[in-house]
Amino acid sequence: MATPATGPSALTRRGLLAATAGTLLLSACGRGGAGDADPASDVAPGGQELVVGASLELTGPGGPLGVLQERALAITAESLNADGLPVGNLRRTLRIEVRDNAGDPGLAARQATELVRRDGVHALVGGTLAETSMAMVAVAQQEQLPFLSLAFGDGLVVPLAQRTYVFKLTPDAGDMARRLARLIATQRLRRIVLVAADGLHGDSGVRAATGALRTVEIGLRRTVRLPRTGKDFGPAAQRAVDARPDGVVVWATAPDSAAAVTALRGAGYDGPVFLDAAAVAEETLEGDNATAVEGVYVVHPVSLGGTRLSSTSMSAQAHDEFVYSYIRRHGVYTGFAPYASDALRMIAEAARLSTSVDRGRMRAFLQNQFTDGMAGAYSFTPMRHGGMERDSLGVYTVNHGAWTRFS
Repeated sequence: MATPATGPSALTRRGLLAATAGTLLLSACGRGGAGDADPASDVAPGGQELVVGASLELTGPGGPLGVLQERALAITAESLNADGLPVGNLRRTLRIEVRDNAGDPGLAARQATELVRRDGVHALVGGTLAETSMAMVAVAQQEQLPFLSLAFGDGLVVPLAQRTYVFKLTPDAGDMARRLARLIATQRLRRIVLVAADGLHGDSGVRAATGALRTVEIGLRRTVRLPRTGKDFGPAAQRAVDARPDGVVVWATAPDSAAAVTALRGAGYDGPVFLDAAAVAEETLEGDNATAVEGVYVVHPVSLGGTRLSSTSMSAQAHDEFVYSYIRRHGVYTGFAPYASDALRMIAEAARLSTSVDRGRMRAFLQNQFTDGMAGAYSFTPMRHGGMERDSLGVYTVNHGAWTRFS
């Protein structure tokens, strides 16, 4: 179990999550709720669907994360459709329209627009890269359509007045940075270099890590920005090593995270490396990456260790069914954060509670959701649309080619 966050407000949210998680999962799976007396009589007629559009990085930059989320969408849609989705007095079928944005923000925006105007989707999911998600934010706001982002980058949901239809499922940069800073302080490391990705995710990391390290009285010796994906990381790694660090934080999305660690090792650095959650994908521990990342630390939702946040029967059942289906289809479940699965369940729950697929009503119920998901716990509120709870995070290290819980 992850170490709980301190403070009365955190404990209050946690207690509410524990109390409501079973009910939310029960209803989202279609095994309870209003209009449930006779499942055979309330099946929706043809065309009565809940349609969710997804623009994901299935190829190109972000592919290692996008493919995993596509798998999560397919598994969860099948589970939810087993009994149908109770919406008002009907049981609707969930249909997913998936597009490959290839890591191109312009293409992601065009796909989002087409999904809304041509395919008539009721909600959007996607963008494992901050840039593609940001492109979809503009479409969601213009079309007034709920959008659940799977990307890292705190700017996706702020300023809230301009992001009223946007929700982010990934952990906040500040929460991850504070966990990393505390870990670095306990290891008595003083000369820290930050290697951050190009773009919005790296920007969030620079701000968060700088502040978090200052809080534990550790200053950054140097901040180095990586070039774009596919470029040579060697020069950036050499600049980091030239600062003679005794610890390096790499803030980047897979596959750049593992490539950056490999470049650091190639430049002669053999000290500890600390990663944010975006670094975790199946290929992070595969092939040539395996040796380079041995011993690195990462802050990540506790799903990485196969841990459930709640012991409630329904959340446990949903988790076990997801893992079983994933192994049956893809061979091995590595504990990546299945944000897309949580996104679908939240959308289904919002439709159930609003008793319709009206965009505005669904948004209203989304921004009041408290739920224990596959990746972690969430508490969306009208004033907070970045919902991953900080006590959903744990620290892991790579030990003999596998992620092992450290704290």
